[in-house]
Amino acid sequence: MEQAKTTSLSSYQKLAVALLALTQFTVVLDFMVMSPLGDSLIKSLKITPAQFGWVVSSYAFSAGISGLLTAGFADRFDRKRLLLFFYIGFIGGTLFCGLANSYESIIAARIITGLFGGVIGSVSMAIITDLFTLQQRGRVMGFVQMGFGASQVLGIPISLYLANIWGWKSPFLMIVGLSTILALVIMQAMQPVTKHLELQNDRNAFMHLWHTVAKRNYRIGFLATALLSIGGFMMMPFGSVYAINNLKVTPHQLPIIFMVSGVGSLIIMPLIGRLSDKVDKFKLFTIASVWMVIMILVYTNLPPIPLWSIIIFNVMMMMGIMSRMIPATTLTTAIPVMQDRGAFMSINSSLQQIAGGVASFTAGMIVYQKGNFSPLEHYNTLGIVASVISLLCIYMVYRVSQLAKKASKQTPINQAV
Repeated sequence: MEQAKTTSLSSYQKLAVALLALTQFTVVLDFMVMSPLGDSLIKSLKITPAQFGWVVSSYAFSAGISGLLTAGFADRFDRKRLLLFFYIGFIGGTLFCGLANSYESIIAARIITGLFGGVIGSVSMAIITDLFTLQQRGRVMGFVQMGFGASQVLGIPISLYLANIWGWKSPFLMIVGLSTILALVIMQAMQPVTKHLELQNDRNAFMHLWHTVAKRNYRIGFLATALLSIGGFMMMPFGSVYAINNLKVTPHQLPIIFMVSGVGSLIIMPLIGRLSDKVDKFKLFTIASVWMVIMILVYTNLPPIPLWSIIIFNVMMMMGIMSRMIPATTLTTAIPVMQDRGAFMSINSSLQQIAGGVASFTAGMIVYQKGNFSPLEHYNTLGIVASVISLLCIYMVYRVSQLAKKASKQTPINQAV
């Protein structure tokens, strides 16, 4: 299919956007739902916080490794077939999660899900690049990325309500049902995406990835991304455990907290996106980081307080987390030259997943719970560690900002392939 010459979208393009957005919604929900299900899963499987940290990190590690391994082959197949291959594997892994009844089986299920689910986002972005012109991609990607916010506003609350009625396995079975219907629609409705196969490329994909890693400026960007992900994700896996056992939130109140936080994210993200185009991105990142650190240190030392107060603190903490992600990501994407962007983005995306796994594993080693119904201990220590990492990240993003400013002064000749 040829790319549209105008900024208006054809009926088929609108269908493709809807399918990719729904695909993103299911994949993001599968990953995000593990945190709010944490308390229920720990009590049902009778595992420790450290073991739950491994459950969360196993997905992230396998997704990151899978992304690196498949980056070199992503341009050698019909993108529709590639999307279906990984999506069907993701459905199988999620079904395995819904059938798991032991620590070992849930670990295996999360590894399988990550191996397939971790690649779907990059395949979707490649399809968008092929089907839409540069003038169309901004709103298309914005719509597809709404899967993150929608998973918090709709997916997580619905999943928690199902879990409260039928147990922690039910959200995964719900995702399997929705994803199976979606896969069947993709098979029938989406056209093959093969335009890229007409472009012959004899370069060794693995060597290209290696040369990308070898560049010092790129490694600065990769390190900044890793620190950003670790600092931002470290608090997340045990959020529900802390809320229920320390702040005395009931399982039925938990969906309200996630829903309101999700609505807050949907409001905050566009505002911060527009603001980052008007002010210095590094200054905005620094202000957001300091705000996040303050809110983390306050939140992790709270006594039991009314639900409305917990919701306010959650929204304010999410405000800091999301407000630092947008300017930092924008600055990082400005570092690579055009001929390296594909490899740079693949490595950067994989590092985000792996860093999330490191954060979850580390968090599981720091916190402690005497019994499945006891208060979570050392969560405030975890807050201090996350705060220190976030402050270190300010320096790394400063270096990224300097590199981005230098890259923006490069002439088109220097940017050419």
